[in-house]
Amino acid sequence: MEKKLKDLREEYLKIPIPKELNDVVQAALNEKPRKKPRVGRNILVSAAAALLILTASVNISPAAAKAMSDIPIVEKVIKVITFVEWKEEANNSSAVIKTPVISGLENKQLEDSLNDKYLSESKQLYKEFTDSMSKLKEGEKGNISVESGYVILTDNETILSVQRYTDTIQASSSTESQFDTVDKKNEVLLTLNSLFKNDRYLQVISENIKEQMKRQMAEDPEKIYWVEDDDFTAFKGIDENQNFYINEDGKLVIAFNSYEAAPGYMGAVEFIIPTKVLSDLLVGDQYIH
Repeated sequence: MEKKLKDLREEYLKIPIPKELNDVVQAALNEKPRKKPRVGRNILVSAAAALLILTASVNISPAAAKAMSDIPIVEKVIKVITFVEWKEEANNSSAVIKTPVISGLENKQLEDSLNDKYLSESKQLYKEFTDSMSKLKEGEKGNISVESGYVILTDNETILSVQRYTDTIQASSSTESQFDTVDKKNEVLLTLNSLFKNDRYLQVISENIKEQMKRQMAEDPEKIYWVEDDDFTAFKGIDENQNFYINEDGKLVIAFNSYEAAPGYMGAVEFIIPTKVLSDLLVGDQYIH
């Protein structure tokens, strides 16, 4: 992890960043946990000694070799942690920005590209907040609240799905999210297109979402979706860039940000697509089942 943070630090320093956020990142990277280095060294020395003993035992004793063969191999661990968290309160406004970092992938190109993207998103959000503060007149209140973070939606043997969200309150509220779904075994980033044999899935999923919208509105008068055919703002359908993730049950979930498919008071909305609707279109059942 220390090497990964060092690599991220070097990559981070290549990109211009406002001084305030740079100070926060530097502090997070340079912070040294108390007493942990000594413990770590002791553990490494003990582990090295134990390894020598085990190696000698296996070479000398067939019984020891048989016992060692029965010990399960520890699999690689892919983690998502908070790389840096930045907070600020000023002019009756506040911002909290948490940046995730993924570690443990052998595909370092994929790992680095995701982590670079997460850093860039945080920096852009920070810049937008500070720009809005700088435009305020003396004594004027911003009345802005921004909270950005992440949620691990799925983490099993096959799939890692991560959501990054930004909740903004300024007169009204809105939620925007981005999603990444990684095949942990093959270490590739899944796209919506990659899950299906051809592009017929776009129409099939769109029609199912419309059916769900109409059914929900019929069951609950307080729910409103932009689905009426004569409404110029009506939901027409998804495209290949549609937000999605695969949940813990192996179901495809289509996600919409605030105002994309419904009035603002509905917030961000999601639709679980029944697998039986998709079964003939899927390239396989290793992800969606």
